[in-house]
Amino acid sequence: MDKLFGTDGIRGQANCHPITPEIAMQVGKSIARVFGASGHGSRRAVLGKDTRLSGYMLETALTSGLVSMGMDVFLVGPLPTPAVARLTKSMGATVGIMLTASHNPYDDNGIKIFDQEGFKLSDTVEGAIERHVLGSELNSEHIRSDVMGKAYRIDDARGRYIEFAKGTIGNLSLSGIKVVLDCANGAAFKIGPWIFEELGAEVVKTFASPDGYNINNGCGAMHPETVGAAVREHKASVGIAFDGDADRVIFTDASGAVVDGDRILAMCAIDFKARGLLRRDTLVVTTMSNLGLHDAMARHSIRVVSTAVGDRYVIERMRHDGYSLGGEKSGHVIFGDYATTGDGIITALQVLRLMKQTGLPLSELAGCMAEYPQKLVSFAVPKRRPLEELPRYQQVRKAAQEALGDAGRIVVRYSGTEPKLRVLVEAKDAATVDAWTEKLVTVLKEETV
Repeated sequence: MDKLFGTDGIRGQANCHPITPEIAMQVGKSIARVFGASGHGSRRAVLGKDTRLSGYMLETALTSGLVSMGMDVFLVGPLPTPAVARLTKSMGATVGIMLTASHNPYDDNGIKIFDQEGFKLSDTVEGAIERHVLGSELNSEHIRSDVMGKAYRIDDARGRYIEFAKGTIGNLSLSGIKVVLDCANGAAFKIGPWIFEELGAEVVKTFASPDGYNINNGCGAMHPETVGAAVREHKASVGIAFDGDADRVIFTDASGAVVDGDRILAMCAIDFKARGLLRRDTLVVTTMSNLGLHDAMARHSIRVVSTAVGDRYVIERMRHDGYSLGGEKSGHVIFGDYATTGDGIITALQVLRLMKQTGLPLSELAGCMAEYPQKLVSFAVPKRRPLEELPRYQQVRKAAQEALGDAGRIVVRYSGTEPKLRVLVEAKDAATVDAWTEKLVTVLKEETV
């Protein structure tokens, strides 16, 4: 059977399977069916989107599917993904839906779905939705006009999230901090600047003029060098770059040097432990996090738990074991006491709070860890051949692991959102990293054609 859901919802090129209005309407019907809608007032969905042009098409189709099955829809317009997750819970909705392809180009789009608590769906619930969409036609003829759902435009959705976000740092004044804010022409283009300005920061707003086509285009978390250059130009204290749906963030210090998710996790874990907020003195990361982060945490007697790549796996482990902080090198940071998913705005607020309260520049705070040299190479593959069925690759990998020992590592995986293979090599010196990366990539390209 065909498959709709990847590691982060449904994603693909807009107007091509599965990101078509026909599929979107069926997904809406299926969501209403799975979540038990039986007529107007029985169940409610919060529906948000980023700034892609195709969001209009998908929003309309999903709404049609939902209301045709008797589910009411709260349309909140362009908002960050974590805001939609938060509003789902605070507004008493049954399900939250976000239309976004995150950091992907404008021509892609996707559907992320959250349960009533604001968490991403389990594999079981995703499977039920998928079976309804792909298995049979969803009949809505039993829903007559008197019990069809209604769609409401929620005008104060931004304001609700703004007040919540500011409250996560106790509405601390950020006066004296000059920020360059790169909104990626995405979902945070309005709400991001408002929050930091209301708290008193001096904000230089960049890439906050979306036109439906320019989301993530040479800007945002995928291009931190852009915000770094603006920080130097404007002599700012810090640069903050969101991705298209603002569920992750990358920083630069006053010199324009990149401060990624690992360093943010390290400084926040140390701070949280000192304040008694790091539950069980444990930080949750993925296998992509730098070994230097592990070394830094050991120096501060903080345990590190690693999961598979993907913020959903970090969140699952945090929920299961009751941890309060986790995230990814890519900039997804989850503050479990405040958010149910990665939240770029809350992460930025926590970093600025730390700068304000300690009086230290970001460069000094980020110096709490030293990174091992690391190289990540991604390349397109025609199909996903099981890695264990690639004999030459297995031989090279075994040799590399034996040579690196405990002072390095190799992570090879297929992307969950794109037809690509990713190769990560990490070691104590850059020459070793380059040599093994070249060998692994060469053999993988030959064996995956």
